[in-house]
Amino acid sequence: MATKKQKPRRPAKKRRAPRPHRQQPESLRLRSMAASFTVSDLDKSVGWYRDVLGFVVGECWEEGGKVRGIQMKAGSCDIMLGQDDFAKGRDRKKGTGFRLWVATVQDIIAVAARIKAHGWTLDREPSETPWGDWAFALTDPDGFKITVIQE
Repeated sequence: MATKKQKPRRPAKKRRAPRPHRQQPESLRLRSMAASFTVSDLDKSVGWYRDVLGFVVGECWEEGGKVRGIQMKAGSCDIMLGQDDFAKGRDRKKGTGFRLWVATVQDIIAVAARIKAHGWTLDREPSETPWGDWAFALTDPDGFKITVIQE
């Protein structure tokens, strides 16, 4: 008598632990965040974020047949670059009083070396922070300050 071949049994699904009671009113819980920078020269900024920092180009926004903004992507993070219309003057200072902190699991010494190999100067070389993380800092072509920290 032939025996029926038995399929391997899947392990039983684990039941999720009940969620803890949330504070009321609930606090805001975000899944992502994106920065938007108004830049003086969109093409130059796209090239810098792509070639120097290593972002990739995402979506493009046009108005009247003219590119007005471009999404730059790195991992799950976005920076939206928008062309300044110079309505507030061509000499408007950008990036004042603002610093963007970004985190990566990549070797930041290697990331910093790649940036410097593209001819860009760092504001702060990779070094240990007072709280024990490693970070470096730089400024984009429009004056926006960025600190890269290694997780």
